Amino acid sequence: MAEAIQRKLKAEVDKYTLIQKDIGKSMSARQKLETQLTENTIVKEELDLLDSTNTVYKLIGPVLVKQDLEEAKATVTKRLEYINGEIQRYETLLKESEKKSEQQREVLSSLQQEFQKAQGQAVGKV
Repeated sequence: MAEAIQRKLKAEVDKYTLIQKDIGKSMSARQKLETQLTENTIVKEELDLLDSTNTVYKLIGPVLVKQDLEEAKATVTKRLEYINGEIQRYETLLKESEKKSEQQREVLSSLQQEFQKAQGQAVGKV
């Protein structure tokens, strides 16, 4: 009986490990998005300081191409909206993963107790 519980316990530990890896990946992706958000916010602030007499250039490959100021502002604004949406999506994903992780932790805890009882009974029989 203890061996069956031990196998089940190992399978549940593997599930828990997988959930933790997913959480790590999501946190890493969210951090990258936070960095992009900061960078784009700075760009937006800089663009807001300009007026129509200033010239804005966009880097496309190795070439700087002239770009309309309003077009540049619109592009950065859309990018900020997209990044904020992705951050929200990852936050939701992280909350769900944390909930799964907590549930898995509870399952592991109960299985460990079962395993210890089974081992105690096996020792008592010997």
